Amino acid sequence: MQEGRTLASAGTATSPATEDLNVYRMSTLQLDRALRYLPSIKRGLIDFLKRPARSIIVEFPVEMEDGSVQTFTGYRVLHSRVRGPGKGGIRYHPDVNLDEVRALAAWMTWKCAVADIPYGGAKGGVACDPKKLSETVLRRITRRYIAELGDNIGPFEDIPAPDMYTDAKTMAWVYDTYQMMHPGRNNLPVVTGKPVDLGGSLGRREATARGCLFAVQRALSRGLLPGLSSVKDATVVVQGFGNVGGIAAQLFHEAGARVIAVSDSTGGIVNESGLDPNAVARHKEKTKSVQGFPGARNITNAELLAWPCDILIPAAMECQLRGDNAEKVRARLIAEAANGPTTPAADDILFARGIPVLPDILANAGGVTVSYFEWVQNIENQRWDEAEVNEKLRVKMERATDAVLDKQRQLNERVAKGEIIGADGIPIREQADLRIAALVLAVERVANVALERGIWP
Repeated sequence: MQEGRTLASAGTATSPATEDLNVYRMSTLQLDRALRYLPSIKRGLIDFLKRPARSIIVEFPVEMEDGSVQTFTGYRVLHSRVRGPGKGGIRYHPDVNLDEVRALAAWMTWKCAVADIPYGGAKGGVACDPKKLSETVLRRITRRYIAELGDNIGPFEDIPAPDMYTDAKTMAWVYDTYQMMHPGRNNLPVVTGKPVDLGGSLGRREATARGCLFAVQRALSRGLLPGLSSVKDATVVVQGFGNVGGIAAQLFHEAGARVIAVSDSTGGIVNESGLDPNAVARHKEKTKSVQGFPGARNITNAELLAWPCDILIPAAMECQLRGDNAEKVRARLIAEAANGPTTPAADDILFARGIPVLPDILANAGGVTVSYFEWVQNIENQRWDEAEVNEKLRVKMERATDAVLDKQRQLNERVAKGEIIGADGIPIREQADLRIAALVLAVERVANVALERGIWP
């Protein structure tokens, strides 16, 4: 059971009128909170760990289906290469901007460190609306974007992967473009999340959702929620019925959980007796919405986030749980399958209410972990069986979950003894939540490697 901390102690406003929803500043605030528990790290090293190593903006023209020309803006941010090459997805969305990509790249650095895989963080995206673009135009956008990035991506430099509104087909275009620019090499490791017959890994499509399941199972088995030792018979609500949320609903259902509500961008549905996620997926494929599913009641996304359940899985956009709605949450546990769904103000409220949050840099690390497995297979020209991939993923996720839970316990034991002294010389009294514990673990791992390597030159 978590020990509470007062909202005032964290220093974050909880009023929706004053809450800052800029995700880059949000990611920086999260890091600053964690750094309070690491007073021994040098200030100069902290500045180095905070700032992205490289930020690229590209503007390029694309010929549309009607013969007109439209200019698109693309971004690629490499946050860190301390532990290895950059790693991070490419997203296509109208709201993609530099701050969002910088935040996602930083979260990827910490995520890779928590999962203990030899990557740093990166992220990319193109500001466009894929729902309004043909496959031909999306392919042109992808090829031109990758061509503009040039050697700023590469198998040992920066390795893209799928993200929001990109998929295996998009990654095939990424690979093909890079291959045309660098013939005569083994270029398969330049991108992960590829189609299986093009060097993709078995199990990659389900990896983010499966990793979330493994993390939740491990946390429950260690007593995170009194009276609930596994997902079997647990009630589950999933916000976002896309590549991650839809698969998460299916996997939790197969593991014996009762999925009672799901949603997509159009709204949600609920059936307290349980939904069949596979049937919901077929309904959505046919109607383009989960709403109207036979035997279920339509609800709004706001109602879904407040629905009583054991486990709430945000698997949609950033900033879904905020200072203005966290008091309404009636889940016992939140597992962040999305990146950045919970703001610092919401973290304060949920922690004070005793609702643990398995943070994104732990709960959704399954995707980058199996991307790492794909990269290794490509370099070694191997193909692992799906059972082997899933078993390796389970081991990684359980170790990461153990490390975060253990770090939280260690931090809070030290806080209770007054052993962590703040910059003002006063012992820190606020208990650490799971996000702080995960970030402390990640920062320690990255900082240790940076110091071992030495500051060049």
